[in-house]
Amino acid sequence: MFDSTIDVDAARLLADLKRLREFGAFKTGVHRPTYSEADIAARRWLRDRMVEAGLDATIDGIGNVFGRSRTPGPCLLSGSHLESQNEAGWLDGAMGVIYGLEAARSLGGGVDVVAWADEEGHYGSFLGSRSYIGELSETGLDAGRNKYDSTPLRDALRRCGLEGVPRVRFEPGRYTGYLEAHIEQADDLEARGLKLGVVTSIVGIRQFRIRFEGTQNHAGTTRMAIRRDAGVAAVRLAGAIHDTFPRVVAARSVWTIGRLAFEPGAPSIIPGAAEMIVQFRDADDAVLDRMEGTLLDLVEQARRGPCDVRCDALSRSRPSLMAEPFQDALEAACEAVAPGLHQRMPSGAGHDAQIVARVMPSGMLFVPSIGGVSHHWSENTADEDIVLGCRAFARGAKDILGQAG
Repeated sequence: MFDSTIDVDAARLLADLKRLREFGAFKTGVHRPTYSEADIAARRWLRDRMVEAGLDATIDGIGNVFGRSRTPGPCLLSGSHLESQNEAGWLDGAMGVIYGLEAARSLGGGVDVVAWADEEGHYGSFLGSRSYIGELSETGLDAGRNKYDSTPLRDALRRCGLEGVPRVRFEPGRYTGYLEAHIEQADDLEARGLKLGVVTSIVGIRQFRIRFEGTQNHAGTTRMAIRRDAGVAAVRLAGAIHDTFPRVVAARSVWTIGRLAFEPGAPSIIPGAAEMIVQFRDADDAVLDRMEGTLLDLVEQARRGPCDVRCDALSRSRPSLMAEPFQDALEAACEAVAPGLHQRMPSGAGHDAQIVARVMPSGMLFVPSIGGVSHHWSENTADEDIVLGCRAFARGAKDILGQAG
């Protein structure tokens, strides 16, 4: 079923993943926020496992863990992240790191392994991979804050013993590319009865804050005809988005109103202000442009009502294409280990691969998520699917290295 020269050790793979699960264990998942005691302990454990695997291992000044092959090159960089969302799953990120480690062991050289820091965004956005490609300045470090308690990033690094430690930067010429594995974080593979997904692209994400200003007043004495109810204006816009977007999007487009808040939020007070956060994702810039244009048109229509409306773009990221030769190699590997049980597909979530793809060819492999659950402690993938995915991953890595040689 798969290349017998690639000796993936299933028992070792699962044992490493289950050991990682103990760092910050929470119910059946983990609570391992970036730079927490559990996160740093996990990174030090990984560094030791890299050394045992014959890699030269370090933790750099942003918390990235690198295991460097002693093979001169060209090498393949492989990994993901170790920290988790709060009270979340045990495989999100961690599986991709251990896949990289197992590929390095199995192939006997040529694979460097990395665990990026803060992919989950506790202190910033893709801090580790952005640092690696040179897109995180010292000013950016100064500005970093924990989004839950506002702890300065510099203080967190100091507490972890990383203050003054050099940050590893991209080394041109060493790598043929970057390969990452991840749980799908959705139910498409499971729903189709498939075992593996070859990622074609990582979606772009656009996010907007829409603010409504009305007049706060008494809920019992203010006549309906003169009200400037910011809450009503916000709800009407939310409904308009829900009704209109299906006519302009693509098959895999998604959109979310993740925040809808009224001020002051009391039952006997007409909301004087309201705020919503709208986010949408797609793998095609043209579709994202269409969604943005539709949103702005709906906001303009909302301005015809009694409330003032302001719309601010919070963030925009472009879709990131995965390298076609890497897709081909992974697809061939998937066919070898799971004939007919794989597909090419976009990623609806962000990953470090989209950052690393700015400096080298990159590819991604997905395995199914049971029930499509992610960012929750019940997130899981069957052991046999984890092992199957690693076999495909290692075979794909070997083929990619062979092409470079």
